[in-house]
Amino acid sequence: MRNRLSLAAAALSCLLFASHAYAGGEWPQFRGPTGQGISAATGVPTEWSASKNVAWKIDVPGSGWSSPVLSDDKIYLTTALVDPSSPPALGVFCYDGKTGKKLWGTEVFRPDPNAVRKMHPKNSPASATPIVTDNRLYVHFGHLGSAALDLTGKVVWRQTSLNYSPVHGNGGSPILLNGSLIFSCDGGQNPFVAALDANTGAVKWKTPRNTSAKKPFSFCTPLAIDIDGATQVIMPGSGFVGGYDPGTGGELWRVRYGEGYSVVPRPVFAHDLLFLSSGFDSPVVYAIKPQGAKGDATQTNIAWTQRKGAPDTPSMLVVGPDVYFISDMGIATCADAVSGKVHWTHRFDGGFSASPVCAEGRIYYQSEAGVGYVIKAGEEFQQLSENDLGERSLASYAVTDGAVYIRTQNHLWKITTGK
Repeated sequence: MRNRLSLAAAALSCLLFASHAYAGGEWPQFRGPTGQGISAATGVPTEWSASKNVAWKIDVPGSGWSSPVLSDDKIYLTTALVDPSSPPALGVFCYDGKTGKKLWGTEVFRPDPNAVRKMHPKNSPASATPIVTDNRLYVHFGHLGSAALDLTGKVVWRQTSLNYSPVHGNGGSPILLNGSLIFSCDGGQNPFVAALDANTGAVKWKTPRNTSAKKPFSFCTPLAIDIDGATQVIMPGSGFVGGYDPGTGGELWRVRYGEGYSVVPRPVFAHDLLFLSSGFDSPVVYAIKPQGAKGDATQTNIAWTQRKGAPDTPSMLVVGPDVYFISDMGIATCADAVSGKVHWTHRFDGGFSASPVCAEGRIYYQSEAGVGYVIKAGEEFQQLSENDLGERSLASYAVTDGAVYIRTQNHLWKITTGK
């Protein structure tokens, strides 16, 4: 009985958590409407293959591991056209969500080829996910620049003045908050976080990380949360996670985690706790209490930690009373979010980089080999399906009513229920 109640609560949690701001058809940023992998969509498919329940499959020019975003039945996706015989081009495409037809494509930047070639094999020049609003599209290419476009593909502004030395390229996506585009610039030296004016692209503020970690580079996407009526921006980086004032960029507090670096997972916030992972070489899951945190809160504001199964790359997910995470090696874990007590672990085949999502009380994982695993949310492990597209995939899903959009190495897929 308890597990059945937990499953019902999980489904309700998915719905309520996402529906306060967006309908089920919208997926406007990395990890969806809440930024935490929760969808209010209904009729989301659970079974597919390279030939089953595929509404359409289109070739995507160039390369990139940014995730698709969706608004008003239009899909936006960044890409990089890298040809040794010509300067690289960084651009964005818009597709019709119903048919897959390309509506427009815009070249945004032509960067120095040397700046593009310094990439990790799992990275790409177009790894940051765009943000779409009712009248703007914001694209971010890390040290290569940021830009705003209108929804017809016309560039409104470009910003290339925030220079830093990346390691392995860029990976973190920005957030849009109160007229500011906020992101991390955690390069190989002198890392910082920054905010741009969303209307003009002008730099609003820059805040040094001041980390003691030997390897200062990281790739995390920030998360905005409300604490006692005030908004904080949570940005993990090498050596620590910090809470920042979104208006000034001032650091409000930090929790240290040693030499953790190359931090990728986006934090999630539920049950008055922040959940994040501390990065390479030995990741640890942290549950942190941001309420009352001031200055160095390492000794006072950590609720619990978990080393086994901690991810280097995929973000975590909170559904109902539980937190879900999956390691890069495929060890999935479900634990009580408040206490950290582990309910179950399960090993899936393959490596994992994409962040999981929740829809209708189900958890969706995507392996690097392009295999999607669907399970029921709950304190007992129950797998519903295994779905192989047969093509490499590092990007995270975009979820909408009746469909899932999946980016693989060469294609964008629309998966439906087949009805």
